[in-house]
Amino acid sequence: MAVADKDEHIKYTYKDYLSWTNDERWELIEGVPYNMSPSPTRKHQKVVGELFASIHNYLKGKACEVYSAPFDVRLFAENVSDDDVTNVVQPDIVIVCDPSKLDDKGCKGSPDMIIEVVSPSTLKRDLKEKFYLYEKAGVKEYWIVFPDEKTVLSYYLGEDGKYKRPEVYSEEDNIKFRIFESFEIELKDIFQN
Repeated sequence: MAVADKDEHIKYTYKDYLSWTNDERWELIEGVPYNMSPSPTRKHQKVVGELFASIHNYLKGKACEVYSAPFDVRLFAENVSDDDVTNVVQPDIVIVCDPSKLDDKGCKGSPDMIIEVVSPSTLKRDLKEKFYLYEKAGVKEYWIVFPDEKTVLSYYLGEDGKYKRPEVYSEEDNIKFRIFESFEIELKDIFQN
Protein backbone atom coordinates (compact mmCIF):
# COMPACT_ATOMS: atom_id res chain seq x y z
CA MET A 1 0.00 0.00 0.00
CA ALA A 2 2.90 2.37 0.44
CA VAL A 3 3.69 3.93 -2.87
CA ALA A 4 6.61 2.90 -5.02
CA ASP A 5 8.32 6.29 -5.14
CA LYS A 6 8.54 6.46 -1.34
CA ASP A 7 10.80 4.03 0.51
CA GLU A 8 8.53 2.11 2.89
CA HIS A 9 11.50 1.32 5.15
CA ILE A 10 12.06 4.99 5.95
CA LYS A 11 9.93 6.72 8.59
CA TYR A 12 8.62 9.90 7.05
CA THR A 13 7.46 12.94 9.01
CA TYR A 14 5.06 15.81 8.52
CA LYS A 15 8.02 17.89 7.31
CA ASP A 16 8.57 15.37 4.48
CA TYR A 17 4.82 15.21 3.82
CA LEU A 18 4.65 18.98 3.32
CA SER A 19 7.37 18.78 0.66
CA TRP A 20 5.49 16.31 -1.55
CA THR A 21 3.62 17.56 -4.60
CA ASN A 22 0.03 18.67 -4.20
CA ASP A 23 -1.25 16.71 -7.20
CA GLU A 24 -1.80 13.65 -4.97
CA ARG A 25 -3.25 13.25 -1.48
CA TRP A 26 -1.23 11.39 1.15
CA GLU A 27 -1.55 10.10 4.69
CA LEU A 28 1.21 9.02 7.09
CA ILE A 29 0.58 6.21 9.55
CA GLU A 30 3.52 5.51 11.86
CA GLY A 31 5.76 7.23 9.31
CA VAL A 32 4.61 5.07 6.37
CA PRO A 33 3.14 7.04 3.43
CA TYR A 34 -0.15 6.00 1.84
CA ASN A 35 -1.34 7.46 -1.43
CA MET A 36 -5.03 8.23 -1.24
CA SER A 37 -5.64 7.63 -4.96
CA PRO A 38 -7.88 6.99 -6.73
CA SER A 39 -10.37 9.74 -6.03
CA PRO A 40 -13.50 8.69 -4.13
CA THR A 41 -16.62 7.67 -6.05
CA ARG A 42 -19.62 9.93 -6.55
CA LYS A 43 -21.62 7.87 -4.02
CA HIS A 44 -18.81 8.26 -1.46
CA GLN A 45 -18.74 12.01 -1.97
CA LYS A 46 -22.54 12.26 -1.76
CA VAL A 47 -22.57 10.46 1.61
CA VAL A 48 -19.72 12.64 2.93
CA GLY A 49 -21.54 15.76 1.73
CA GLU A 50 -24.85 14.80 3.37
CA LEU A 51 -23.16 13.93 6.67
CA PHE A 52 -21.08 17.10 6.63
CA ALA A 53 -24.11 19.29 5.88
CA SER A 54 -26.13 17.76 8.74
CA ILE A 55 -23.29 18.13 11.23
CA HIS A 56 -22.40 21.63 10.05
CA ASN A 57 -25.99 22.81 10.45
CA TYR A 58 -26.20 21.33 13.96
CA LEU A 59 -22.94 22.94 15.06
CA LYS A 60 -23.80 26.49 13.96
CA GLY A 61 -23.33 28.72 16.98
CA LYS A 62 -21.72 25.96 19.06
CA ALA A 63 -18.11 25.57 20.22
CA CYS A 64 -17.27 22.50 18.11
CA GLU A 65 -16.25 22.75 14.46
CA VAL A 66 -16.55 20.25 11.61
CA TYR A 67 -14.14 19.84 8.69
CA SER A 68 -14.06 17.61 5.64
CA ALA A 69 -11.12 16.22 3.68
CA PRO A 70 -8.67 17.35 2.65
CA PHE A 71 -7.89 18.48 6.21
CA ASP A 72 -4.68 17.40 7.95
CA VAL A 73 -5.03 15.78 11.36
CA ARG A 74 -1.63 15.42 13.07
CA LEU A 75 -2.01 12.76 15.74
CA PHE A 76 0.27 12.49 18.79
CA ALA A 77 1.44 16.00 17.98
CA GLU A 78 0.50 17.98 21.07
CA ASN A 79 4.03 18.35 22.46
CA VAL A 80 6.00 17.54 19.33
CA SER A 81 7.44 19.73 16.60
CA ASP A 82 5.64 19.36 13.27
CA ASP A 83 8.99 18.21 11.87
CA ASP A 84 8.75 15.07 14.03
CA VAL A 85 5.07 14.13 13.59
CA THR A 86 4.74 10.69 11.93
CA ASN A 87 0.93 10.33 11.89
CA VAL A 88 -0.98 12.61 9.52
CA VAL A 89 -4.41 11.51 8.34
CA GLN A 90 -7.12 13.11 6.22
CA PRO A 91 -10.37 11.63 7.49
CA ASP A 92 -13.52 12.27 5.48
CA ILE A 93 -15.05 14.23 8.39
CA VAL A 94 -13.48 15.55 11.60
CA ILE A 95 -15.14 17.22 14.59
CA VAL A 96 -12.95 19.31 16.90
CA CYS A 97 -14.33 20.82 20.12
CA ASP A 98 -11.06 22.21 21.52
CA PRO A 99 -10.12 25.33 19.53
CA SER A 100 -6.54 25.20 20.85
CA LYS A 101 -5.98 22.12 18.64
CA LEU A 102 -6.76 24.06 15.47
CA ASP A 103 -4.18 25.98 13.46
CA ASP A 104 -3.82 27.05 9.84
CA LYS A 105 -2.51 23.59 8.90
CA GLY A 106 -5.46 21.66 10.38
CA CYS A 107 -5.79 19.82 13.69
CA LYS A 108 -2.80 19.25 15.95
CA GLY A 109 -3.79 16.47 18.33
CA SER A 110 -6.79 14.19 18.58
CA PRO A 111 -10.13 15.46 17.33
CA ASP A 112 -13.26 14.54 19.27
CA MET A 113 -14.74 12.53 16.41
CA ILE A 114 -13.70 11.07 13.08
CA ILE A 115 -15.91 9.69 10.32
CA GLU A 116 -14.43 7.58 7.54
CA VAL A 117 -16.56 6.63 4.53
CA VAL A 118 -14.97 3.48 3.15
CA SER A 119 -13.91 2.92 -0.43
CA PRO A 120 -12.59 -0.37 -1.80
CA SER A 121 -9.06 1.08 -1.75
CA THR A 122 -9.30 2.24 1.92
CA LEU A 123 -11.38 -0.54 3.50
CA LYS A 124 -8.55 -2.42 5.20
CA ARG A 125 -6.85 0.76 6.39
CA ASP A 126 -10.10 2.21 7.83
CA LEU A 127 -11.02 -1.04 9.61
CA LYS A 128 -7.60 -1.96 10.93
CA GLU A 129 -4.75 0.56 10.88
CA LYS A 130 -6.87 3.65 11.45
CA PHE A 131 -9.10 1.93 14.00
CA TYR A 132 -6.11 1.19 16.24
CA LEU A 133 -4.46 4.52 15.47
CA TYR A 134 -7.58 6.50 16.44
CA GLU A 135 -8.12 4.37 19.53
CA LYS A 136 -4.51 4.89 20.66
CA ALA A 137 -4.78 8.63 19.94
CA GLY A 138 -7.90 8.91 22.13
CA VAL A 139 -10.43 9.90 19.46
CA LYS A 140 -13.67 9.71 21.48
CA GLU A 141 -15.97 8.60 18.66
CA TYR A 142 -15.21 6.88 15.35
CA TRP A 143 -17.74 6.03 12.67
CA ILE A 144 -17.01 3.78 9.73
CA VAL A 145 -19.59 4.29 6.99
CA PHE A 146 -20.27 1.70 4.29
CA PRO A 147 -22.08 3.57 1.48
CA ASP A 148 -22.86 0.51 -0.68
CA GLU A 149 -24.31 -1.44 2.26
CA LYS A 150 -25.95 1.71 3.72
CA THR A 151 -24.54 0.80 7.12
CA VAL A 152 -22.56 2.60 9.84
CA LEU A 153 -20.38 1.13 12.60
CA SER A 154 -20.22 3.55 15.53
CA TYR A 155 -17.39 3.12 18.04
CA TYR A 156 -16.90 5.10 21.23
CA LEU A 157 -13.92 5.19 23.55
CA GLY A 158 -14.50 3.60 26.95
CA GLU A 159 -12.97 4.73 30.22
CA ASP A 160 -10.25 2.12 29.68
CA GLY A 161 -9.12 3.92 26.50
CA LYS A 162 -10.39 1.15 24.21
CA TYR A 163 -13.18 1.26 21.67
CA LYS A 164 -16.24 -0.64 22.81
CA ARG A 165 -18.20 -3.07 20.68
CA PRO A 166 -19.66 -1.07 17.79
CA GLU A 167 -23.25 -0.06 17.50
CA VAL A 168 -24.49 -1.01 14.03
CA TYR A 169 -26.91 1.27 12.20
CA SER A 170 -28.65 0.75 8.87
CA GLU A 171 -30.57 2.98 6.49
CA GLU A 172 -33.81 2.74 8.52
CA ASP A 173 -32.17 3.96 11.74
CA ASN A 174 -31.48 7.29 13.36
CA ILE A 175 -27.84 7.41 14.42
CA LYS A 176 -26.94 9.13 17.67
CA PHE A 177 -23.76 11.05 18.38
CA ARG A 178 -22.19 10.15 21.70
CA ILE A 179 -20.19 13.37 21.87
CA PHE A 180 -23.43 15.40 21.66
CA GLU A 181 -26.36 14.74 23.97
CA SER A 182 -29.23 15.67 21.71
CA PHE A 183 -28.10 15.16 18.12
CA GLU A 184 -29.05 12.34 15.81
CA ILE A 185 -29.29 11.94 12.04
CA GLU A 186 -31.81 9.99 10.00
CA LEU A 187 -29.64 7.69 7.89
CA LYS A 188 -32.26 7.43 5.13
CA ASP A 189 -31.43 11.09 4.39
CA ILE A 190 -27.71 10.33 4.26
CA PHE A 191 -27.97 7.26 2.04
CA GLN A 192 -30.48 8.68 -0.46
CA ASN A 193 -29.38 8.19 -4.06
